[in-house]
Amino acid sequence: MPKIVDRDAQRRAIGAALLELVSRNGLDEVSVRTVAAAAGRSAGAVQKYFRTKDEMLGFAAELAGEAVERRWAEVDPTGPPHEVLRRLVLTTLPLDAARHAEATVRFAFVTRAVHHPGLAATQREIDTDIRAALADWLGSAALPAHGRDECEHIADAVIALSDGLAMRMLYTPDAEAELLPALDIALRALLGDH
Repeated sequence: MPKIVDRDAQRRAIGAALLELVSRNGLDEVSVRTVAAAAGRSAGAVQKYFRTKDEMLGFAAELAGEAVERRWAEVDPTGPPHEVLRRLVLTTLPLDAARHAEATVRFAFVTRAVHHPGLAATQREIDTDIRAALADWLGSAALPAHGRDECEHIADAVIALSDGLAMRMLYTPDAEAELLPALDIALRALLGDH
């Protein structure tokens, strides 16, 4: 009887191995061979699930985006809007080993996306989803009197703030105590009296 293989589970296992490899060594170390070794598979087995390195990277970028979405879904949505928004942003900042690895991977993918249209499209799709979810929350919970366009602009500002803080925390890991107060000031300014 032929062995039944869960194709999605196999792709996810390979993608997870790629993310771990990138978080440890950066994208320069990623190849079908190194990902296969990290996943405990042969290069041929990896190529059954991903035809190219870029296809593999695109899938791994989607997995990284899913991790942020899961963490966002776990955030307690009750309380003053600036506190809820602060909790949402904290899910993306490299404040522990898991989030540090995710932020490292996220910025490695963003850097590569500058020169790789397929990966850039994946990154834009992830950004669009995050922006829409954040704008929806802003419009319903934090700024109900504001129009959709304004909520989207504020969402863009929050994403830029989050990305900037995460990047600085990656290369200045002991600056957390200095940078988190900046988060609070910026969020209060963005939300005004709400």
